[in-house]
Amino acid sequence: LAHARTRISFDELFLFQMGVLGQRRDWQAERGQPVEASDEWLDGFLATLPYALTGAQRRALDEIRGDMAREIPMNRLLQGDVGSGKTVVAAAAMAMVAQQGKQAALMAPTSILAEQHARGIGELLAQTPDGENIQVRLLTGNTSDSEREEIYAGLADGSISVVIGTHAVIQESVEFDNLAMAIIDEQH
Repeated sequence: LAHARTRISFDELFLFQMGVLGQRRDWQAERGQPVEASDEWLDGFLATLPYALTGAQRRALDEIRGDMAREIPMNRLLQGDVGSGKTVVAAAAMAMVAQQGKQAALMAPTSILAEQHARGIGELLAQTPDGENIQVRLLTGNTSDSEREEIYAGLADGSISVVIGTHAVIQESVEFDNLAMAIIDEQH
């Protein structure tokens, strides 16, 4: 009986892993949009930050930058404690996307967190070398109908570079002109 349970557990785990590997193969077969940021641009962006990045933040950003320059779609998990600087790394990646005329979306689990991200990331991106060209908008279930339609239009025509919100950013009615990066902020 113990041997049979072990075998069934192995078979279930094996099939699950094969499914995951198949999905990974499928999404990696899709061509991604390479996004490159020069050393000069990145140095200019980092100089606008109110503090210097830590070694771990810089390593994470360098790895993300390397992945973004490839044609294979990036899929990363950035994990850290509250206050460890995940948001500034995400903001830098979104700025790289926006400076090339592409779009980025960040989905947060709550309206409060989405509002905090929109305010903080919006302030960071406004200070960048291309800040005057980067429009950051907040889209949640609380967004008024008129503002929602304005955001939908801006995402569809590419005039909005970065949208930050809740699950509202993944509704069928949301169409992007040139979405190059999607970030999901998960609390657990």
